[in-house]
Amino acid sequence: RFGAVMCCCGPCAMYRRSALLLLLEQYETQFFRGKPSDFGEDRHLTILMLKAGFRTEYVPDAIAATVVPDTLLPYLRQQLRWARSTYRDTLLGLHLLPGLDRYLTLDVVGQNLGPLLLAISSIAALAQLALTGTVPWWTGLTIIAMTMIRCSVAAVRAGELRFLGFSLHTPINIFLLLP
Repeated sequence: RFGAVMCCCGPCAMYRRSALLLLLEQYETQFFRGKPSDFGEDRHLTILMLKAGFRTEYVPDAIAATVVPDTLLPYLRQQLRWARSTYRDTLLGLHLLPGLDRYLTLDVVGQNLGPLLLAISSIAALAQLALTGTVPWWTGLTIIAMTMIRCSVAAVRAGELRFLGFSLHTPINIFLLLP
């Protein structure tokens, strides 16, 4: 729908062998801050594919099985690992954004600036509560509004209401990941 997928999830992704062989050396020798990197390999490979001019595509009727965290601590570790790979690989793929759908650009910017703005807003709200004793209603309403706008745009563009469920990730970010 948006012209590309920015992260082809590892267990659900399929690649042409010829494309993979072309990028295999770059993929196997990924480094981050001078050390071999062992996280975010699916996002890294997706960015390499896009940089090489290949298309990435979502197939809604595909069926795949994977193991997912079923308790809180492994889930939080997974989310932090994914966040690290998002920040690292966004730098690799910034120059790709002008050639992609505008919604993807908005989504990538949101994935990177959203948590930072959420952290700043949460800290400001706590400071307001602690220093003035007043409840930071406007901050809370702004966070809710921005979350719902972002999820609503995705739901409308994809034509699926289930995208509204991503709004649940905001409280997870505020109360579990940010701390």
